[in-house]
Amino acid sequence: MLGVIAFSVFVLFTFLFSILLLAALKWREEDGKGRVAVVVLGDIGRSPRMQYHALSLCREGYSVDIVGYGGSAPLKELVDSSNVKIHYLSEPFQFFTGSLKHFQFLFKVLHQSFTLIWTLVFQVNKCSCIITQTPPAIPTLCIVWMVCRLKGSKMLVDWHNYGYTLLALALGNDHTLVSISKKFEALFGYMADSSYCVTQAMKKDLMTNWRVTSKVLYDRPTEKFRPSSLKEQHELFMKIGQSYPEFKSSDSNPHSTVFTTYDTADDLVHLRNDRPFLIISSTSWTEDEDFSILLTALEGYDEAASGEESLPCLLCVITGKGPLKEYYEGLIKTKNLTKVKICTLWLTSEDYSLLLGSANLGVSLHKSSSGLDLPMKIVDMFGSGLPVCALQFYCIDELVKHDQNGLLFSDGHNLSNQIQELAVNFPAFNGKLSKFKENLKPFQSLRWDHFWKIHVLPAL
Repeated sequence: MLGVIAFSVFVLFTFLFSILLLAALKWREEDGKGRVAVVVLGDIGRSPRMQYHALSLCREGYSVDIVGYGGSAPLKELVDSSNVKIHYLSEPFQFFTGSLKHFQFLFKVLHQSFTLIWTLVFQVNKCSCIITQTPPAIPTLCIVWMVCRLKGSKMLVDWHNYGYTLLALALGNDHTLVSISKKFEALFGYMADSSYCVTQAMKKDLMTNWRVTSKVLYDRPTEKFRPSSLKEQHELFMKIGQSYPEFKSSDSNPHSTVFTTYDTADDLVHLRNDRPFLIISSTSWTEDEDFSILLTALEGYDEAASGEESLPCLLCVITGKGPLKEYYEGLIKTKNLTKVKICTLWLTSEDYSLLLGSANLGVSLHKSSSGLDLPMKIVDMFGSGLPVCALQFYCIDELVKHDQNGLLFSDGHNLSNQIQELAVNFPAFNGKLSKFKENLKPFQSLRWDHFWKIHVLPAL
């Protein structure tokens, strides 16, 4: 079977390369100066870092073509910009299941290869640079490399993680496809003109194992991630409460939520003294996040709070879309909690940033498949002034400093104790939570554009 796969891939790339050769003369007659393409072989709206690249390019006067999949709405600034053109790729059909799933993988790669190269050849004009991300590495890196060589464009790879380690989560480390993926990623990653990565640990690993020279471009939030005003909080909670009863007030005041109330007499919004402690965790509901850890922690909190008046009621909001969402929602329904409520929802990027700026604590369950990347969700939380409890893994301390801007935990019982420590006597003053918020202010002062101009702009 692997022989058939290898032959099919060879035929495909021979065909695609022929298309590129036919288009080469046309490209050489074009001027790509001032134009950059951003390639995301995933949901554009759920790829914040790549959208941030596009935003920064626009602010520097570049025309930007974004290539990727639909699903979630991209940032409003990109949709409204006259300098941005978004090219949506068609989704591959699901033909094979069960024992034939390897053929589905092959079909997916073939479909992605054809649609990506068709878009870059016939819909995107010549550009000075193509910025792409990995993962996914297959077939993105190969296609972008071929297009760049024939267009005379620079190839810039932004390493978010390793594609082969994500594949290994599903297939196992010893699977042949994982080995092929690793060699593929190493080869075409090495041939990029410039490379960026998200941690010092990844930079070292890229150089040591693959001889890839890269610069560290830490994730940073945009300006929209900030503490929300009381008015913004109230309007957001009223809006969410229309669909999710966990946010509705139990009293008869139509201007109240479970967190806030609007006083018509003085035209002011007030926080309720009986409001719950608001925790937020965002996820893509994939294998690299074990949400049973959070459920264990919430059960432990519920048990402790049932006999302790100093521990407030708690509302845990989990945002995001992904393949394991229904599975965990089923688990949540089996829990009999009295002091804890759990709400799973999906928000626009604008509402999501407002919710982060309204919460009391963030929780990250991200455990990198490679151990070398950092959760973007924590970056957004820190930008909003929101302290975080984060799952401990190899390089997480490049972002979360234990007992300085948040806490690191190892399991559900550890997390439960940390939530109790930070929520005790809420809404009264909590010294540790206040210390974390104060220590986040230097982080909030330096945003994405600041570092992008230093590290990426010169390469263009």
